[in-house]
Amino acid sequence: MRLALGVCYSGTAYQGWQSQSSGLTIQDKLEKALAQFCDVARVSTLCAGRTDAGVHGLMQVVHFDTPLERDASSWVRGTNRYLPSDIAVQWAQVVPESFHCRASATGRRYVYILLDSAVRPSLETGRVGWIYRPLSEDAMRQASLHLLGEHDFSSFRASSCQALSPVKTLRHIQISKRGAYWRFEFEGNAFLHHMIRNIMGCLVSIGQGNQSPDWMREVLLAKSRDAAAPTFSPDGLYFAGPIYSPEWGLPDTTPAFDWLP
Repeated sequence: MRLALGVCYSGTAYQGWQSQSSGLTIQDKLEKALAQFCDVARVSTLCAGRTDAGVHGLMQVVHFDTPLERDASSWVRGTNRYLPSDIAVQWAQVVPESFHCRASATGRRYVYILLDSAVRPSLETGRVGWIYRPLSEDAMRQASLHLLGEHDFSSFRASSCQALSPVKTLRHIQISKRGAYWRFEFEGNAFLHHMIRNIMGCLVSIGQGNQSPDWMREVLLAKSRDAAAPTFSPDGLYFAGPIYSPEWGLPDTTPAFDWLP
């Protein structure tokens, strides 16, 4: 049978999602825990969206095939027993064999949390990005409008990106502030490697007055990574989860991230 899991994790201590020889990735820890629970040598998983070192997952969705039959609560409790405290399975559900956590997703969401303070973060270290110069919300909103819709996002693509095409569709960008914390929400059909962090670098530069809002359009049209700002910190980036059609009958994959500023 095919099983889907919803997984939440803090990425601070890990080298990203994808398995590495070091064993210090989210995938490595999850697969090890699943193998221990299933009492098998190995379990191989696929995820809805890979995350980089230091990036967090509010609602990562994975799937894998297994002959083991257990109820959903047993999968959750049993797997979490073997996971470190900063990774936890939130739900488990049997899905049709035609389900694919990545290919079946119709969209993906990311959230970036940015601390605006003269003093660097302490308690929030690793959980928020940081700036010490004020930002213009209006300038960043104007700039973000240039990114909405279908575009070639080559200017925001890492050189190591393995995506077949740089053409993606950004459906929604929301920028808000609560106290000293900025919150940036992104929704699109798919994202390139480092795409959000490179967009954040440009938004921050514009927000601080280093560039005009129309500069974002120039960067986009350049289709060159050299045209954009430096890649921003991974610390405040959260993969907020994939979006699926109701036909799959999955639990709500909208993460409960209202606790974030």
